[in-house]
Amino acid sequence: MRRSLSRTARTQKSLMSKIQDMNWALVIVLCAIAAGGFVMLYSVAGGSVDPWAKRQMIRFLPALGLMLVIALIDVRVWLFLAYPIYALALALLIAVEFTGVSGMGAQRWIDLGVMQLQPSEVMKIAVVLALARYYHTSTLIEARLLKNLFMPLLLLAIPSYFVLRQPDLGTTLLIIFGGLAVMFAAGVRMWIFGAGLAAVLAAVPVVWQLLRPYQKSRVLTFLDPERDPLGAGYHIMQSKIALGSGGVFGKGFMQGTQSQLNFLPEKQTDFIFTMLAEEFGLIGALTLLGLYMVVLSYGVLMSFSVRSQFGRLLSLGVTTTLFLYVFINTAMVMGLLPVVGVPLPLMSYGGSAMMTFMVGMGLILSVALHRDIRIPRGGAFA
Repeated sequence: MRRSLSRTARTQKSLMSKIQDMNWALVIVLCAIAAGGFVMLYSVAGGSVDPWAKRQMIRFLPALGLMLVIALIDVRVWLFLAYPIYALALALLIAVEFTGVSGMGAQRWIDLGVMQLQPSEVMKIAVVLALARYYHTSTLIEARLLKNLFMPLLLLAIPSYFVLRQPDLGTTLLIIFGGLAVMFAAGVRMWIFGAGLAAVLAAVPVVWQLLRPYQKSRVLTFLDPERDPLGAGYHIMQSKIALGSGGVFGKGFMQGTQSQLNFLPEKQTDFIFTMLAEEFGLIGALTLLGLYMVVLSYGVLMSFSVRSQFGRLLSLGVTTTLFLYVFINTAMVMGLLPVVGVPLPLMSYGGSAMMTFMVGMGLILSVALHRDIRIPRGGAFA
């Protein structure tokens, strides 16, 4: 009885120690970004919490709680669950093929009753977990062997195929580049990436023929937005006008002409950064990007300070995936990349992307809290 009470006391002390060691400053930064999202969604609705800001607030609270719970769980548990999580995410992706909910010309969601889950969002994290687990047991020499590329490429190719069928090019790119970041960090040789890039460039003519009409239109619009100013080029032209009209200090809260007069489309999702820049100017845009930089820099620093190979690869892979959210969205609305429908995490309206970002941050915090743990190559608790 005494031993049981003693063990319970040690566990509680360990939990309290983790809570105290949590990087609460980073949590506050995440809450600040989310608060900015609430403010912009309030502005999008013309000064009302409905229909977007209120729902976003309700979604953020459980997402924040989930992030903290994930952070407190021993990183070795995530090593143990890496493959099962990947298998579950893949099963959900396959289920979309048969029971998925369609919307805006794509079939990407599963209706769970209380919410619509986008399995491809789950897969972004699941791929990083699986590849980090795979390379955890590999030495640098083993990772560089060509024959050991088959399994990692298979882990990437299968979900990418199903996500492309939905179709969702933006999410496919996030999955692929997040996985490639893990492979790079594990020690895969640079010439292999170079050869892969050359193969992709050589396949461009074939891929172009396989693209759907709307995807071709997006690429052509990216190259020349003025070719169809009232059609495919409308979105990006209005976005550029809004970005430029905001100036240094912006037009003021709820005073943006492009957004408030509905010239700017999809402003609650894909183009919310444009709306922020119009209302709060260059200062507001740089402030938001600075907050994201703090969050992402923390993930990179953790990848250098953690002792376990799994933790290092997990932190770097997740950070790369989260960085791509920010980079692709902001570059997209500036006309530097084609419009591929990637949301800005914690700012854009939507539950799946928010959950992905917060789960990813939870894993990074878990790595940070358990960075002194050495995980043997034989397994999580060997």
